Amino acid sequence: MRVTMMDVAQLAEVSSKTVSRVINKEQYVCPFKKERVWQAIKELNYHPSVTARQLCGAPSSIGFVYDNPNSHYIIECQKGILEICLQEGLELFIRPCQASSTTICEDIIAMVRRSQMAGLVLTPPLSEMPTLLTRLDEENICYIKIISGKACDDDRTICINDFKAAADLTQYLIDLGHKDIAFIQGDKAHGSAFQRFSGYLAKLNKNKICPNEDFILDGIFSFESGVEGAFQLLTGDNKPTAIFACNDEIAAGCLFTAGFMGISVPEQLSIVGFEDSPFSRQTLPGLTTAKQSTELVAKTATQLLISLIRKNTKPQSKVFTPELVVRDSACPVN
Repeated sequence: MRVTMMDVAQLAEVSSKTVSRVINKEQYVCPFKKERVWQAIKELNYHPSVTARQLCGAPSSIGFVYDNPNSHYIIECQKGILEICLQEGLELFIRPCQASSTTICEDIIAMVRRSQMAGLVLTPPLSEMPTLLTRLDEENICYIKIISGKACDDDRTICINDFKAAADLTQYLIDLGHKDIAFIQGDKAHGSAFQRFSGYLAKLNKNKICPNEDFILDGIFSFESGVEGAFQLLTGDNKPTAIFACNDEIAAGCLFTAGFMGISVPEQLSIVGFEDSPFSRQTLPGLTTAKQSTELVAKTATQLLISLIRKNTKPQSKVFTPELVVRDSACPVN
């Protein structure tokens, strides 16, 4: 027979309401009673019914919606969010979507209502769409947004300081003697692409290096962008001594093109990436990059969302700064 909340209450010698409050991690439950409830849950191997939790209004699931071509980023987000959901006894709904869709706002709202989600974890570019955030607020839908920025604007935000990390990478190249540093940009719909480019420009200006417009190329966060961008840069009359790729996939594409053209990395060309994805560790040479702790960011965002839903602690936003990881793809100018 299925173990019920009433069974737990009887064994713990408390009311079923107290069991519910303990499971939902509400405040103001006597520590002694809380301990008895958790012990009873363990002894009876009790698992709360998702349907029952929905009927009583308790949060039973959260959602992760995304629009991002970087599979490594999405997988790391899923791992982090799922780990916290399992710890908290929540279901996780995962759904890719198209941020450019004219019906994106209503589609997401309908999904939340249909699946009775308690809240959403939003990543770029969805987390950086004012129209979507406004509609979610109007519908009283809880969400936490992960964005690129130097500081958080409210208690529902996790920020990634891409600006500082990109500035540090650029300074690293400058300290190696590079002045002709190219930059291949990422998808402009993502705030991270803008912040990384801004950090690059800021360090060039601080070191009184005039940016070369021929060295700044548009792109998206893909291997193909790196291949095409590097080919354009390395077949021109004026060639850079270093390439700053807006993410590791672009950097891997640059490495491929350099190898195809017989250009030695890093002896003839230095290349750096961003994110510390598997590409950075699997390429030859290994990529110098900025380590972005995506799984930890996702965990923190999920914990913040659950606190907001349950209202048992005051939500606290947080800023993460990717750290420089030096490998073998950059060296001093010859």
